[in-house]
Amino acid sequence: MSLIHALVARGSTILAEHQAGSRDFSQATQTILSKIPPNNSKLTYVWEQYLFHYISEGGFTYLVMADDAAGRRMPFTFLAELQQKFTSQSFASSSSLSDPPAYSLQGSFGPVIAQLVTQYNTSPPTDELTRAQTELAQVKDIMVQNVEQILSRGERIELLVDKTDTMASQATAFRRGARTVRRSMWWKNTRILALSIVVALVLLWVIAAQFCGAGLNHCGA
Repeated sequence: MSLIHALVARGSTILAEHQAGSRDFSQATQTILSKIPPNNSKLTYVWEQYLFHYISEGGFTYLVMADDAAGRRMPFTFLAELQQKFTSQSFASSSSLSDPPAYSLQGSFGPVIAQLVTQYNTSPPTDELTRAQTELAQVKDIMVQNVEQILSRGERIELLVDKTDTMASQATAFRRGARTVRRSMWWKNTRILALSIVVALVLLWVIAAQFCGAGLNHCGA
């Protein structure tokens, strides 16, 4: 519960009020009203863990007691609307309220205060600043989501680059391996060719030796 106790007073005389909670704050309320100066003013008093916000204008005081979690913006928005409703019903200009008895407007204006307190406690209106902050938070969420998508896309790109680098390294290794195999095959073929030539020369010598002798000197003669 944000708004606990609200009232309209003439000086220190309470004209109408509404108390949302079960605790009695009448003594604290009277103490606060006695401290409010007669001139137009707007202020907040602290009492225990509660805040008493008020607007004093034209001899009338519009006061609301709220818990600390309500802040100051919402209670003063409530007081401005309470003042507007009070003045719109011509109570502020009534000559009968120059020296009114206590709770003289409780029957006529008390329900208005009660309805307004309930409204602000259940679904307070969103002011422009709060609306702007909400929209900013939504934009921030979208930006965060976009950044996360970009980061995710970047990770995929990095993964693709890594795969490309791996494939390039594998291609280089394959080419290097192919050159090694070609060189090895060339040396093998060269050795086979050389061995074949040597074998052919030996065969020719053996054949020639059968007719010309081992030193081939008979054929020379």
